Amino acid sequence: MRLRDQPPPSRGRRTTVAVLRPHPRLSFLVHRRSVGVALALLALLLAVMALSACLGQTYFSPAEVWRTLRTGAGPHDLVVNEVRAPRIVLGALVGAALGAAGALVQTVTRNPLASPDVIGVGHGAAAATVLALATGAVGSPAAMPLVSVAGGLGAAALVHVLAWRRGVQAGGRFVLVGVGIGVALSAVVQLYLADSELEAAEQVKLWLTGSLNGRGWEQAGPLGAVLLLALPALVWAGRAARPLGLDADTAAALGVRVDRVRLGVTVLGVVLAATATGAAGPIGFVALTSPQLARRLTRTPQLPLLCSALTGALVLVAADLVARTLLPPLEIPVGALTSLVGGPYLLWLLGRRSAVR
Repeated sequence: MRLRDQPPPSRGRRTTVAVLRPHPRLSFLVHRRSVGVALALLALLLAVMALSACLGQTYFSPAEVWRTLRTGAGPHDLVVNEVRAPRIVLGALVGAALGAAGALVQTVTRNPLASPDVIGVGHGAAAATVLALATGAVGSPAAMPLVSVAGGLGAAALVHVLAWRRGVQAGGRFVLVGVGIGVALSAVVQLYLADSELEAAEQVKLWLTGSLNGRGWEQAGPLGAVLLLALPALVWAGRAARPLGLDADTAAALGVRVDRVRLGVTVLGVVLAATATGAAGPIGFVALTSPQLARRLTRTPQLPLLCSALTGALVLVAADLVARTLLPPLEIPVGALTSLVGGPYLLWLLGRRSAVR
């Protein structure tokens, strides 16, 4: 495997892109800054995960946490291995799935305001999951991600049909239709809650806020399996979605089957977002903010898929840590905290786009 620089530009500055050749017949471009940012985000994510395992109503030293994780025994086994570790791993997986899903959807729509939670995908997954929980149609927790995927795909298909005008590239129309569908689905859920029993309504409302409290390996296992199975598709999407940053005619002139690529990338993003929603409930604004933060860190023209996933994981794990420790012994639902922070960000982004125009 060789990593060599491209020829320097005429100005004499060193290029930020290198050519990676794992095989004489196989090569692809690597953005140097993106690699550095990805490594830094991974290191920071591991550090925050370790800190989250130490902090809580009871503090454990890093040495005690490592000993408990390594041996699986000791006085802190219940808290570390059964409570904190599954929650931290689930938070990282959910954040990574939402970050990657947001990058995929924003790439297809070419709109930084588009994300699974804004365009109605999260609401569709939430509506399907909530109705399944409330009616008892699905009894196994492992089947809930499948229900969420079905609801998310249904909402995405409806938005796609209603927003179709000269293709999906009409990002503003896509966002507006998605917001309308999301409001309608939220109204359906609220109407159902109004007629449900008090105990069932309280459980559903808790799920709707988006929380990692009380969740563990039962939710992390299916989500991890979906991410693992989706890895080849993510590698394909990372390469295939690059020309989508151009206009449709230019991408088609380069030999890209624009409609097929858009459909595949959109379905992949919806599946990731819906599965994450089924695992932890609707957690807002992580999919919206993570790709834009990653893009500003890497300074790339396209949304970086890997860095978006790492940024989403870091944001959600850090937010859950703050939610657990901000007002002890109370725990703030992490979805409420991300929405509290993401709301002002959305207003800033709207104001920035209006100022640019």
